[in-house]
Amino acid sequence: MDATSLDTFDTTKTFADLGLKPLVLEGLTKRGFKHPTQIQAALIPAALLGKDVLGQAKTGTGKTAAFGLPLLQMLDPDTAFSALVLVPTRELAIQVAKELQELGSFAKVQTVAVYGGQPIDKQLPQLKKGPPIIVGTPGRVMDLAERGILPFESFRFAILDEVDRMLDIGFRDDIRKILGRLRKTPQTIFVSATISPEIEKLARSYMKDPEKIVTFEKSLTVSQVKQSYFAVERWDKRRLLLHLMRKEQPHLAVVFCRTKRAVDEVTEFLNKNKIDAHAMHGDMYQKKRDKVMDQLREGQLSVLVASDLAARGLDVDDITHVVNYDMPEDPEVYIHRIGRTARAGRSGVAWSFVAPDQGELLTNIEMLANVEIPTVGYEDFKPGPVPMEVAAMREHEAKRKEDAQHSRNRIAGPEVPVAAVAVNSTMFPDGIVPTALPGRRLGGRVATRRR
Repeated sequence: MDATSLDTFDTTKTFADLGLKPLVLEGLTKRGFKHPTQIQAALIPAALLGKDVLGQAKTGTGKTAAFGLPLLQMLDPDTAFSALVLVPTRELAIQVAKELQELGSFAKVQTVAVYGGQPIDKQLPQLKKGPPIIVGTPGRVMDLAERGILPFESFRFAILDEVDRMLDIGFRDDIRKILGRLRKTPQTIFVSATISPEIEKLARSYMKDPEKIVTFEKSLTVSQVKQSYFAVERWDKRRLLLHLMRKEQPHLAVVFCRTKRAVDEVTEFLNKNKIDAHAMHGDMYQKKRDKVMDQLREGQLSVLVASDLAARGLDVDDITHVVNYDMPEDPEVYIHRIGRTARAGRSGVAWSFVAPDQGELLTNIEMLANVEIPTVGYEDFKPGPVPMEVAAMREHEAKRKEDAQHSRNRIAGPEVPVAAVAVNSTMFPDGIVPTALPGRRLGGRVATRRR
């Protein structure tokens, strides 16, 4: 294990040191795991003691196994609906359920994913078997509960993965309703890479004396991610992206765009220029999204262009590059985006395209992540001409400013040279003669009795 992995793994411990039973350890051995990550080494023992835990760790450091392994040990394989794991996206529900199913293969604890976009009829046969672990998105979980299929009172454990997203405005009401209907004292484990003070306060309101575990000291991003940014005009971003894809030829790159329209346009542009790119965003049918994810995991595509729904649902080991084609407004989104690469101790690259007016966004990201992101460039990349509409807009703005300055000069009047004015020491004892009217006047307004 190289030195760059030391901020991810705790090499002083093995999984056997954490109190895990042989059946659970067999699942880890099968997958080749020996040393736990920092978050796993800290969270697993606390969870096994029955404590509520609020865990914060860098992306790609094994938070799913950190909460999943204690569940696999503490649950009875024959007791249905014992643990509820809530996640923000369909892709993440599938991924988490798959990982828990693999980890629990020897413990024989079954896991089922439930999420929107797939007919309930396809999920019912699995639910009728009474699996101990349910991984689901809030909307589908509430739907199943209202149909009487998910008995909320049965769950002994409640897990919120990506708790910062789960407790933001979009999901907050659903989460409050779900947690409010569970048994009075479920053991809770909430985890994420980013947890703001507001989210932490809200999370604690659903927990009982939780133990907070933070496993990073300096930076929110793992050191194995080589971060850099390109200063680029907006109209040059597609050409720069194409240049990077041709020059660097990444093994597997994820390009993040802010809007679904941008995802489609960038994908189409790359395909027209003979770069095999695939799109993924929320307006696509679930069947097509699942197909793209399968191709991604099986190494059958090299470039995925995605909206931010993928920032929380992609857990693919072989992603080598992340491109922030559009800079996110929320710095926390950046942390989750670049966390798609350099997972489990691997190395990765994160490029960001920063427009001239986006310096503040970059600064906010650096402050949150506590890193300095260097700028890079390519001498062989030549910026394109300024688009006609942009040039016209700039010319119009320059003329507007010039006209505004002329207007201010007319109001102020001509300047009177100080040397040409005879100073009356009685009227101007300081020897300073005003050359214009005061900047602020009452404008004739007086107080009246009118209400």
